[in-house]
Order: sequence, then C-alpha cells, then structure tokens
Amino acid sequence: MPQLTKIGVFYDGNYFLHVSNYYNYDHPQRRRLSITGLHQFIESRVAQEEGVPLSRCKIVDSHYFRGRLNATEAQQRGSALYYDRVFDDILMSSGVTTHYSPLRSSHGRRHEKGIDVWFALEAYEQTALRRFDVVVLIASDGDYVPLARKLNALGARVMVIGWDFEFTTDSGSGMVTRTSQDLLREASYPIAMSELIDHPQTEADRRVVDSLFVTEKKKESNGGEEKPAPSPVLEDPVEGEIGEVMESHIFSLKGGYGFITYPPNNLFFHHTNVKNVRFEDLLEGDPVEFTLAHSDKGKLVAQEVYFLGELEEDGEQE
Repeated sequence: MPQLTKIGVFYDGNYFLHVSNYYNYDHPQRRRLSITGLHQFIESRVAQEEGVPLSRCKIVDSHYFRGRLNATEAQQRGSALYYDRVFDDILMSSGVTTHYSPLRSSHGRRHEKGIDVWFALEAYEQTALRRFDVVVLIASDGDYVPLARKLNALGARVMVIGWDFEFTTDSGSGMVTRTSQDLLREASYPIAMSELIDHPQTEADRRVVDSLFVTEKKKESNGGEEKPAPSPVLEDPVEGEIGEVMESHIFSLKGGYGFITYPPNNLFFHHTNVKNVRFEDLLEGDPVEFTLAHSDKGKLVAQEVYFLGELEEDGEQE
C-alpha cells in the first residue's frame, strides 16, 4: 500500500476573506468559498499532481491566520462578534487551527501587524516537525517567497492556491488582485483558481467548481428572484469638492456596497473602499470619513471610507 501523503494547509486569512468577498459580492457566483469544498479540492489535486491514490492523500494539519477586533470593539460593532464566532465554528468543524492577532489601532486607523511573520514561522516549524509532504499556501504576497524556498529546502513540495481577477465596481472603479509571480515560481504546484472557476472545460470540472462554494441559499417562499433595492440617484452635492475629505454617516448597507448620507442625495461606496474595519462590521448610522471622488462613469462616489467610531488605541510599554 502506498505511503500516506501528508498535507499541511496554511491560510492567509485576510487574503482568503478578500477572495471570498469577491465571489460573494462581485462575481456571478454570488456565493462564498467553502472551507470543506476547498479542502476536498486540495486533496484531490495533490493526489493528481503526486500520482498517488486519493485515499492516500490527507490534510493532516491546517492553520488560519488573521488580525481581528478585540472583544470590546467587536461588542461595539453589533453582530461582528457573532459572525466571527460563526466562522470560527466553520473552521473548527473543518479541523482548522485559528491564529488571531488583535488589530492595532493608531490615529483612528486599524492595522494588521506581524501576522505574515507568524504565518511564515508556524508554517516552517510545523513542516519541520510534522514532515509534511506537500505544504499548501493560500496566499498571494511575494513576502512569502523566502518561506517557500525554506519549505523546498526541507524537502516539501509547495502548492500555491492563488486567484487572479479584476472587476469594475458599481461605482466604476477598477479593482485588480494578482498572485505574486515570484511566489508562483517557487511553487512545485501553482494552482490558478480563477481560470478553473471561470473556464471549466468539462462537466466534471463544473461539479468541482460548484463544490468550491457554499450551498446556495433558498429563495423566498414566493419563488421569485430576489431583487435589490433601488439605488439612490447620485447627483452633484450642494457643497464639497472632488478630493475633499468629509464626514457623514452610513445611510444603508447592501450586499457588498452601501450609501453614505450626503445631502441632497446619498453617495455610493464599494466594500473594497472600506479601510480600517471590515465591511461586514459596519452598521447603518455609523459615523464615517470619506473622500469625495468621481467614478470612472463620472458619478459622485465615496472612496477611502474610514469608520470614525471609538477605536481602542494601542499604548506602548515604556
């Protein structure tokens, strides 16, 4: 019987959330990525690449790294704490060990510091101790190139799960995500997920793609399609110049976008323009700072949106 091929999986959580948000809000799939489905795909793809039976390929360890709100701030953000725990339950049920670092706040801005270093150290240490045959990095940053080289030196094969995509937001702004080419070159098995998802070649490929996403929610009992609420008309405001930094509050939030109160109308903003908190953490009525801008279509929109609620400042020890 062939020896077991041991797989270790390491998630850059911020990157994974960004990709999952893209598929949920901006891609025709309109669904989030499934942890269970992704793990099944990884085992199947490793078996294919290694030329061994699927039954002899197992994910024996997986880790998820991300910065997040502390308990006090999460409680102030309404349902943020609840949804964090829901996702924790999903990760735990899939056997994923979580590693969270508190988001650091300074001058009203939140920053994720040190999580990539923690990711790299843990991946290297676990590979050295547990002798993974294949290490899967769900990441895109070129900063992980030294890690990939170190893993190769340990004798592990590195698989990089990456997504390359670009899209235009409803405000007309172009957004681009690319996986570092240097990182892909260090991988024994670079996997282009966007190509697989967007261009399945066979019915089997389409089934694989479907399994990568969470089960679609049922429509309302009336059987009709869910229709988004009509967006407010964006017109030139009475005051304010393009590029000016202004303050207001959240008027409404939809699936991946929202509107900021700005008399006489409301300004559109896309979830990718929220800077110091997660889009999911925002609530209607929250105070925000934003930069007045024109979209590519010439409409007035809000960009560089910052939550202005109370953030716990991080003091430094003397």
